[in-house]
Amino acid sequence: QVQLVESGGRLVQAGGSLRLSCAASGRTFSTSMGWFRQAPGKEREFVAAISWGETTTYFADSVKGRFTISRDNAKNLVYLQMNSLKPEDTAIYYCAARYGFTSYARDEYDYWGQGTQVTVSS
Repeated sequence: QVQLVESGGRLVQAGGSLRLSCAASGRTFSTSMGWFRQAPGKEREFVAAISWGETTTYFADSVKGRFTISRDNAKNLVYLQMNSLKPEDTAIYYCAARYGFTSYARDEYDYWGQGTQVTVSS
């Protein structure tokens, strides 16, 4: 079992930066971690993912070159650094975990946090 708590979401102006954090607890060894987001009226979509050893990362096309994902396994933290934010990045951002290989498929993640709201004003 893994428990996840996101933090760092807030209101930011377009072009600004924000770093989200995800604190994990429980049996976190060998987990792959992902960030997803859900805007009002839309389905939850993949944003980024990272493997346990940080050797593999995936990004959605919409955030490539602007977002980075990293993790600190000693502290059980996962980060999503978001730069050059756009109004279309406005959403609730969720952290997710799964055991095994890294995936960008929402249905392959077993553990989810409650989400943190990111609002980008134009």
